[in-house]
This record gives sequence, structure tokens and C-alpha cells, in this order.
Amino acid sequence: MSRRPRGLRPEERELWQMIAKSTRALHPERPARQAPPEVPATPRPAAGAIPAFHVGERLRAHVPSHDLVSALHDRLAAQPLRMDRKTFEKMARGKLTPDARIDLHGMTLAEAHGALVRFVQRAHAGGLRLVLVITGKGKRGEDAGPIPARVGALRHQVPQWLALPPLGSAILQVAPANLKHGGQGAYYVYLRRAR
Repeated sequence: MSRRPRGLRPEERELWQMIAKSTRALHPERPARQAPPEVPATPRPAAGAIPAFHVGERLRAHVPSHDLVSALHDRLAAQPLRMDRKTFEKMARGKLTPDARIDLHGMTLAEAHGALVRFVQRAHAGGLRLVLVITGKGKRGEDAGPIPARVGALRHQVPQWLALPPLGSAILQVAPANLKHGGQGAYYVYLRRAR
């Protein structure tokens, strides 16, 4: 696909005419080419086109042009609250004791997924409300290439597994655990009441 020529502006045409007068043709027997059509000069924006800014005014919100995924902690914090606020605040401060816990340290992603599904389904069927899922923070392995590897694969994957079927329908809220129960390496999972 070829682009159409943009044409010459008046000042470019004038410059070209000056250069063309000082040259002579290599093949005078060939007919001269026709000049391209003239393109009007692009007008500059008027002074009123720029929005006025007053001292003390807040900066208008800028929508970033990139589409990066926000941090895991920010995504969990942005979730709507689907449980009682007082209970959630107690849970976030570590004042509620989890009814059960599972430690996924040392498991592969496939092993951890199966163990997590079984654990949550058993806890929900047993009428438990608050369970603790310990993933660990992850450790940095060898950096063998130019593409950085994500630290803490389980820590990033567990919230996604908890939102998907068959677990999503049994879970009311997922939140990062308090330091008392594991901090960034664990999650509180608040379950719906068993029917």
C-alpha cells in the first residue's frame, strides 16, 4: 500500500522554483513533469485553543496510554466489599482467628491448584467461614535470561483460582492476610454460608 504524496506548501514550492532555475536537464528531449498540486499551509492553533489554567487549580485527570496490570495488592483492595464491614475490618486487623489453614509451600502450580480446590470445598461443606491460604512470598531464582521471571507464582495465581469456578461461587471475599497470619505470603478467604 503506497502513501499519497502530501504535496508542497507555498514556501516549499518557492524554494523548489529557486533550485530548479539553477539546474539544467540531463535529457532535454524529455517533456517536463507537471508540478504537484499546492497544499494550503496548516493553520496554527489560536491562543484560546489551549485550556486556561489558574494558579491553585488541580491537574486534570490523565488517562495513561499503557495497559499494565496493577499490583496484586491494589487489585485485591479495589474489589468491592461483599461482606459485613465490621467483620472485614476485624479480619484485616488479624482479630479473627481462621477456622482452618492450608500451606501451599513447596507445591507446583498443578499440585497447589488441586489441593486448594479440595481444601476450600471441604471447608465450605463443613460450614467454616474464614480460612487461611498460605502461599509464601516466593523467592528469586536464577536470572538466566533477559525476560524477568515473576517472583511468587503461587502468590499471584491463588486469587485468580479463587475467583474461578468451582470456587468462585463459595467465596465471599479474598483479602491479604495480616502480618500476624503471614502478611503478603497468605490470604484470608471468607466463605459464604453453606446452604
